Amino acid sequence: MSHDEARKIRLIMSLRGRGITDRAVLGALERVPREMFVDPAFLDQAWEDRALPIAAGQTVSQPFIVAFMTQALELTDRTKVLEIGTGSGYQAAVLARIARRVYTVERHPELLQVAEKRFATLKLHNLHSRHGDGWKGWAEQAPFEAIIVTAAASEPPAALLDQLAEGGRMVAPIGGSSDVQRLVRYRRRDGAIEEERLLDVRFVPLVRGAARASESH
Repeated sequence: MSHDEARKIRLIMSLRGRGITDRAVLGALERVPREMFVDPAFLDQAWEDRALPIAAGQTVSQPFIVAFMTQALELTDRTKVLEIGTGSGYQAAVLARIARRVYTVERHPELLQVAEKRFATLKLHNLHSRHGDGWKGWAEQAPFEAIIVTAAASEPPAALLDQLAEGGRMVAPIGGSSDVQRLVRYRRRDGAIEEERLLDVRFVPLVRGAARASESH
């Protein structure tokens, strides 16, 4: 067994111990090679349970947070998912191993280009991506049974809630500029939006608008 394989097994066991019980989620994290999504300078930490920096001031999320948010979406192999904030592409790749179809939006074009190459290498043909403003979602493909937001806003973007299907779930960090935000699950039931606070988290802010190439450095 390689050193990376041993660390991967320890990580999966740790996630189980922290309440990640969805077998599909655990299986997806085991199958997606996280080392492909981290900066080469942090390759030795790829299978540690910590967030790691990537380009454009962004991060690849801690595996526990990826697993927790994915589990909170209650995915099946028939779910259509929208992700806001592609970043390295790691969360999207995990989603694509479970859901029927994944749509992901990223405001930084350079990050998106790199992520798309990773998706192609992994042959994730059910994953669709585009450069755009995450606050606006992806209206042409709505409604979505699940929406995941991987950056923090002071309030849930209204456009995203509008794109949530009846019975759908949205998981998003809420808290704006605060150091610590609250992770909230929104659910559309009988046309109304219910919300449930899940845990405290720390994410980069959800910035309005799509960045130009020069802004991503």
